[in-house]
Amino acid sequence: MGETKDISFFTPEEQVRLVELKSRLQELAGDCLRPEDTERMHTLLATAIEEGRLGRDNFGLNPIVNNLQTAIIVVDEMGMRRAAIISILLHDIVKNGFISTDEVATQFGTDVAGILGGLVRINKLYEKNPTIESENFRNLLLSFAEDMRVILIMIADRVNIMRQIKDSENEAARLQVANEAAYLYAPLAHKLGLYKLKSELEDLSLKYTQHDMYYHIKEKLNATKAARDKYIAAFIDPIDKKLAAAGLKYHIKGRTKSIHSISQKMKKQKTNFEGIYDLFAIRIILDSEYEKEKQECWQAYSIVTDMYQPNPKRLRDWLSIPKSNGYESLHTTVMGPEGKWVEVQIRTERMDEIAERGLAAHWRYKGVKSETGLDEWLTSIREALEHTDDDGIELMDQFKMDLYKDDVFVFTPKGDLFKLPHGATVLDFAFHIHTNVGSRCTGAKVNGKHAQLRYVLNNGDQVEILTSSTQTPKQGWLDIVTTSKARTKIRQSLKEIESRQAAFARETIERKFKNRKIEYDEPTMMRLIRQMGYKQVTEFYQKIAEGSLDVNQFIDRYVQAIEQVTEPHDVVTRSAEGYNLQQDEQLKQSFSGDVLVIDQNLKGIDFKLAHCCNPIYGDEVFGFVTTGGGIKIHRCDCPNAPDLHSRFGYRVVKARWAGKSKGALYPITLTVIGHDDIGIVNNITSIISKEENIQLRNISINSHDGLFSGTLTVMIEENARLQALVKKLRTVKGVKQVNRN
Repeated sequence: MGETKDISFFTPEEQVRLVELKSRLQELAGDCLRPEDTERMHTLLATAIEEGRLGRDNFGLNPIVNNLQTAIIVVDEMGMRRAAIISILLHDIVKNGFISTDEVATQFGTDVAGILGGLVRINKLYEKNPTIESENFRNLLLSFAEDMRVILIMIADRVNIMRQIKDSENEAARLQVANEAAYLYAPLAHKLGLYKLKSELEDLSLKYTQHDMYYHIKEKLNATKAARDKYIAAFIDPIDKKLAAAGLKYHIKGRTKSIHSISQKMKKQKTNFEGIYDLFAIRIILDSEYEKEKQECWQAYSIVTDMYQPNPKRLRDWLSIPKSNGYESLHTTVMGPEGKWVEVQIRTERMDEIAERGLAAHWRYKGVKSETGLDEWLTSIREALEHTDDDGIELMDQFKMDLYKDDVFVFTPKGDLFKLPHGATVLDFAFHIHTNVGSRCTGAKVNGKHAQLRYVLNNGDQVEILTSSTQTPKQGWLDIVTTSKARTKIRQSLKEIESRQAAFARETIERKFKNRKIEYDEPTMMRLIRQMGYKQVTEFYQKIAEGSLDVNQFIDRYVQAIEQVTEPHDVVTRSAEGYNLQQDEQLKQSFSGDVLVIDQNLKGIDFKLAHCCNPIYGDEVFGFVTTGGGIKIHRCDCPNAPDLHSRFGYRVVKARWAGKSKGALYPITLTVIGHDDIGIVNNITSIISKEENIQLRNISINSHDGLFSGTLTVMIEENARLQALVKKLRTVKGVKQVNRN
């Protein structure tokens, strides 16, 4: 990159370090950096230094030295090349506005500009001060960084910073960076298969946030290293001999778990260092032919478990059913010498290579949830990164993050983060926060600008909901919202409003009636409401409550309707008997074809008595052909009869009873209404008990405010006896009505 013009920008130590880093980077990058790239970057950075456009960060770190260290990490450990290197080195001067992304695109290409654009967007995201430990925030980062190289660069940068700040005096900033490393960057590195960097981030984070815990474990590990190495050797030795005797080709790796992993176990198990027994992990890697892989893995497992007692609860079989990301292995935990637990992993060279390439992570079972779509997608990214040829780099350049296209992440002014479905509006967000907030929402301020209820939210929007105490949900809101939660809450609110309006309107009408000394007649009221074109009473009450229908005008119409009913008219009247006869005749005329004769001994026809009207011998009945081919017998005055005749007239057949009932009993339900006089129930039951061939099956009595209501179920053989019983019940003192259901 050449020498910098402004020597004072670097300390003597930094000047020495600068030369070393540039040499190392050029060695790693090879010919992927063009000579003109190096010259242009040097010119831009030197000019920025001269104009004072580059400064040190919170830890006093030199930005150019720091960026060179980050670039070395992404090249050496992640396999990235030109675009990533240039983006890292120019990031600071783009962020502070010294050069635009459009100018970068002209000088270095759109690929570099795209990565820089992603880095700048994420920097702006940080300014909103979100809750870093939120899983939503990790997903938001992914959605912001359309090119995954942005996330990889961020991880590398964070690793580099964590390495440099051990001696920093800015304790508060170091603590914040360390917490972010544990909650945010370590999980991201884990998902990307960057296991070495993930462990380093976790260990350094522990070192800065829990200094005493970190060094306590480190000292314990150092003190016991010789003993551990000796123990691992003793554990492996007999297994080694048995595997060799079985004719298996293999090699064995032994290791001690990381400081962070041990600390987590100490917390989880609530014990000290000495209480952690599974400090060791052994990996047996077999050189097997593909067809013999599973067989030889289980053979090795058998040898290990014959020698050491396994813990059946810790067996993980990913041979029979590999993980969704392709990971295959056998994991078990066995009791080794001295009563210490040792984790043993058994896999083949092929399986180990896949795992090491990032297709899987053997740590996944320890708490990181599987995300099939993310795993598959990140797997392909990992593979692309590990290809150093042009095709691999080109593939990497084409990656776009669309996994989270169905989600939108937005902030509150305080920095709280919320996840909503793609297409969610301001109103959706308001109801997502709280029902009361949604019900009173009048709009919002999105990124400081006023927005309407139907404004569609975008990733990273900062949303402040505006409310008013006079606002209420509207029917039209259902067309604005997209989430089921908001839609449900709006419907509930509308029903509550409707109910309150109905109660208010009803109270208003009743008060007006009372003031004008008008008698309330329910049938006249309902008839008038229907005449006015209202299909539902609630609709009528709503108009009253809104004021769109004048109460006094309605009452005037009601008075006119009452007068019309009470005044005599020169019209021909019919008796109830005549009406019933006419109705029966109309029903009978609607029947066509032969008559079905119902007899207890009827054969060849499947017929049943309908439960809706419970016909009995002697009732005027008709038959209805069901879809199953049988016939249901209904009374002619069945509540469902008009509908059956109008819609399914072709399935209606004439029917009549034959002969006599021959002692068969049918269930009949009667409703008895009257005054709650003393002994009324005894009188009713007494009459029924005295009747021949009538059985009382059930009786239910309700009494309220001096009114008596009872439901009786009796078994009776024919209609004539039923009519006789009804007449007798009506003679009981206090009984006003007896009706058959």
